[in-house]
Amino acid sequence: MDKEPTGVSHAFRTFLTEAPAHAHAWMEAVKALQTASALDEKTAALAYLAVLAALRLDSGVPFHVELAKKAGATRAEVLSALLVGLPAAGNGVTQCLPAALAAFDAP
Repeated sequence: MDKEPTGVSHAFRTFLTEAPAHAHAWMEAVKALQTASALDEKTAALAYLAVLAALRLDSGVPFHVELAKKAGATRAEVLSALLVGLPAAGNGVTQCLPAALAAFDAP
């Protein structure tokens, strides 16, 4: 694997180091899916945050907030993306708010 990205959860870091062949295969699939997507980088990053919140996968939120921020997303857009699933997924999406806002506000 290349240089380890910041904001990655302990679980994903373990995956990268303990199963490098699987991690490489996974990352190749991720890259191919990004290439196939018609969404621009910022929209895709915000949509991914919405999915993470709906599935309550808060451990991945800091890394993906960094990606959204680098793609030009504002704090309000990140907040809105996390909450877009509120009607369908319920208030469990709010579980991701603290991690997301802390990651966005970090220097």
